[in-house]
Amino acid sequence: MVLNKETAQKTAELLLQINAIKLQPQNPFTWASGWNSPIYCDNRITLSYPVIRNFIRENLANQIEELYGKPDVIAGVATGAIGIGMLVADYLNLPFCYIRPEPKKHGRKNQIEGNLDPNQNVVVVEDLISTGKSSLLAVDAIRNADANVKGMVAIFSYGFEIADENFKKADVSLNTLSDYSNLLEQAEKSQYITSEEVNTLHEWRENPSQWKGVS
Repeated sequence: MVLNKETAQKTAELLLQINAIKLQPQNPFTWASGWNSPIYCDNRITLSYPVIRNFIRENLANQIEELYGKPDVIAGVATGAIGIGMLVADYLNLPFCYIRPEPKKHGRKNQIEGNLDPNQNVVVVEDLISTGKSSLLAVDAIRNADANVKGMVAIFSYGFEIADENFKKADVSLNTLSDYSNLLEQAEKSQYITSEEVNTLHEWRENPSQWKGVS
């Protein structure tokens, strides 16, 4: 769910501007899952641009305060959201930890890096939501540590129905700065893509695992 249309459009504009999001319907990418995709998103690139990372930091922080007040801890999902999660925690003057996909195989065998006490209220920060499965592994780890997940905020979501289902099933609220629909709207408005390419991008989102590319 996107809280603010203006913020969603501005976020999309900035991500396109620095190629954190690339749209290539005529020359699709191949994801690690094997899916053909006309879009590739790497929000870690935002960390290299101080003005843009500060915009994201402040808007995520404002969203957290608006939705949840001040939690006890901010948790970033490794590895993509460690940097932005730390910036948000610093802006809010809150403790920070990050969550690995699984416990380390050696040493202290931690899955949660940093201090997290039972019954503390946590907001999880993520950079990108696709199906939501990897993001929700972090939620499981926090709950297994007997802490309370108030919700999750993220920079961007593809808006897949399967993600909505996964978050609903896990009973976790998700709010993002921008999403796929706002991205396409902004990309067409700025003439980054044509109206025909917008149609292709909508087709992909309807059935991404089966999409073969532009015929």
